Amino acid sequence: MTTPGTPPPTQATPGVGVAVENVTKRFGAVQALSGVTLAFRPGQVTALMGENGAGKSTLLKILTGDHQPTEGRVLLAGAPVSFASPHDARRAGIRIIPQEPEIIPHVSVAENVYAGSLPRTTGRRLDRAELRRRITSDLARLGFEKVIDPDQLGSELTPAQRQLVEILRALTGDAKIIAFDEPTSSLAENEAEALFALIDRLRAQGIAIIYVSHRMKEIFRLADRIAVLRDGSSAGVLDATETTESEVVRMMVGRDLSSFFVRQDVARDDVVLELDGVTTDDVTDISLRIRAGEVVALAGLMGAGRSELGLALAGDRPLRSGRIALNGRPLRLRGPKDAIRAGIGLAPEERKAQALFLHRSIRDNTSLVSLERLRRMRFVRRGRERAAAQDFSDRLRVRTPSIEHEVRKLSGGNQQKVVLARWLLRRPKVLILDEPTRGIDIGARAEIYRIIADLARDGVALLVISSELPEVLGLADRIVVMQGGRVTGELGRAEATEEAILHLAMADDLAPLDPARAAARPRTDSAPGGPR
Repeated sequence: MTTPGTPPPTQATPGVGVAVENVTKRFGAVQALSGVTLAFRPGQVTALMGENGAGKSTLLKILTGDHQPTEGRVLLAGAPVSFASPHDARRAGIRIIPQEPEIIPHVSVAENVYAGSLPRTTGRRLDRAELRRRITSDLARLGFEKVIDPDQLGSELTPAQRQLVEILRALTGDAKIIAFDEPTSSLAENEAEALFALIDRLRAQGIAIIYVSHRMKEIFRLADRIAVLRDGSSAGVLDATETTESEVVRMMVGRDLSSFFVRQDVARDDVVLELDGVTTDDVTDISLRIRAGEVVALAGLMGAGRSELGLALAGDRPLRSGRIALNGRPLRLRGPKDAIRAGIGLAPEERKAQALFLHRSIRDNTSLVSLERLRRMRFVRRGRERAAAQDFSDRLRVRTPSIEHEVRKLSGGNQQKVVLARWLLRRPKVLILDEPTRGIDIGARAEIYRIIADLARDGVALLVISSELPEVLGLADRIVVMQGGRVTGELGRAEATEEAILHLAMADDLAPLDPARAAARPRTDSAPGGPR
């Protein structure tokens, strides 16, 4: 194991695929990297870890020619190189699979994968037969032939499928170094396993893998070495077989994992949210109670119906039958406006696509659902709006130069805090948090957990949907497990374990709810919360 704080030497040796040596990067007065020395070796998976803002993205952009180092140098196979553009880096065999896929919407998966190198006939027309042969061969070789249709249009792809297209695109040609940036953030469990098997094969072929993720299980499943960046500097390199999750976290943020979750018993007796037999196109016969100050977690595997239930409670999916009540009063949810007015808030899983206006300011995004409270007559009182946005930005420790800063320029953790600030300003009775720490670094997670604890202390009823079992166990007073659109069981804090949750999540005596059969059922238009 390399001693923390003592980066390994990277002199020109045949054992180094790509390396950076004493690399510093400044953007004006901001120093993003400071004297970083790291090596990424052929036939090894090096996990690159650090909080958001630690310099991981900047380092990857230097390796792929997007940025030039202010000081220091890049070594390829031990020899100094300088990439003027990403095209130069790609020709040299360096690939990066970005967290946010870039997909051409109006062409097929096959054409997206080979964009820039499409096969042509002698008449310069697209050679569709050759394109079909290539994509069929590559899908089979990489193990993705059952999870994506090569003829599907880019505009029709799910987030997971868009990620797979980026992976396929990166693996065309002669790749020597491949960087994966949060590659499983949108993948289902079977797709993630196919990716892990692929990475194992790439490692066996002698390709150097750089793997960026905040998911510890993935890191310890894949990595040979763990390189940690902290505040733009190298905090050290660890042998993945000789270290622990707690040691990695301490190196990243300077404290132990045990301090992350604030366990408290603040739940009251009064039931805030009540569901009786709630059925939609995606879930069936859901009954649930959440008390003031209680944190209830929805657990389950991909496709269990958790997010769909959250959307129904937020007025975004019509009920076919059943009853929703808030503080004992039945609700009729014809759309999200009804849910917001009643006091139900939702921080959705896809915050960029479903929650944020990325080109608008932090102020605009924070005040979005509270404008009527900030108005006098028909006009928003801008001074009051600015004061409220600044107050919650300060309280949630949003790292930004100004509340007028565009949300798209914030890190994932800070974007999530802006979504939470929106609901804190609105003061909901019920807050649904769908994958609240997805794609967020360890340090920002701790702050999100603190916010959740504060909300519970203030009497908000919280429904947390999460695929991270340690998160579920650390946060929840009760855990409700779903599978196939149904509830399969409920666990109290004292009896909940990862094994118990997985046992309920993988119940094999339940068939998934058939959307076609659900659609054929008669609507219950008189049911509270019925169709919009």
